[in-house]
Amino acid sequence: MTGVALLLVLLSALLHASWNTATKDSTNPAAFLFLIGGWTTLVLAPMLLLVPWAAFGLELWALVLATSVTHGVYSWALTRAYEVGDLTLVYPISRSTPAFVPFVAVPLLGERLSAIGVAGIAVVVVGVWMVQTGGRLRGDAWRAPGLTFAYLTLASTVAYSLVDKRAMEVLDGAAWEGPLSRSVVFYYLLAATHLPFFWLLARGRLTSSELRATARGRSKLLLGSAAAALVSYSLILEALRTAPVSYVVAARQSSVVFVVVMAMMWLRERPTGARLVGILLTVAGVATIAFA
Repeated sequence: MTGVALLLVLLSALLHASWNTATKDSTNPAAFLFLIGGWTTLVLAPMLLLVPWAAFGLELWALVLATSVTHGVYSWALTRAYEVGDLTLVYPISRSTPAFVPFVAVPLLGERLSAIGVAGIAVVVVGVWMVQTGGRLRGDAWRAPGLTFAYLTLASTVAYSLVDKRAMEVLDGAAWEGPLSRSVVFYYLLAATHLPFFWLLARGRLTSSELRATARGRSKLLLGSAAAALVSYSLILEALRTAPVSYVVAARQSSVVFVVVMAMMWLRERPTGARLVGILLTVAGVATIAFA
């Protein structure tokens, strides 16, 4: 993993943590996240005129559909978890993807992991586990509110990480003409097409009155969060073009560090000492991956 790719991933992690904290802090996380996607779709709609549609074959459209469904499930499950669970508990669980991605990426995508890379992933996983459980194997941490939806968010994150990696590989090999980058175009397509699936799952909390109330009360924060989400995911897609998905997803777990700091300063949550140890382990794991 190159230094440039790691820098892109770390910046993406910071932005990802910021809009997740804003979503958690909203009175209706589902409406807040839906509006982020809706505003992104509307603002970027004119760029559709600049997309080289000839580069999109049948496989790529199938991948767009697959990532739309998985992102729809992800958005619904994440907002459900945020409605009842603490950010410092829900977020680390939903972002502990490195524990599972390599088991799929290696056999399906043919990726090869070095011994140092494997060690770094393992350290990240242990760190995230300590953040989410306080180092306990049993106890109330495993019965906390929102855990089921947090793990569903995790599963959908694994799925769309693999789909998006394949999509960027296909796009990278396609003839591409025009001013827009492949990653920005693909992000726009998934941001727009996942909204119907998100709405079908969360329609009870996405009424017109709820959407209007959320838009009026948090308009500036919504716009900032929409920009953060756009840049964050575009950076990740750009990194996926050149780096193995297992390393990219693992390094992005540094967002756990950022989100815990934001939760403490913004939401006034108070993580335990064991969770702070987990943060240090996560940072150490990211450094190990960078060395690999």
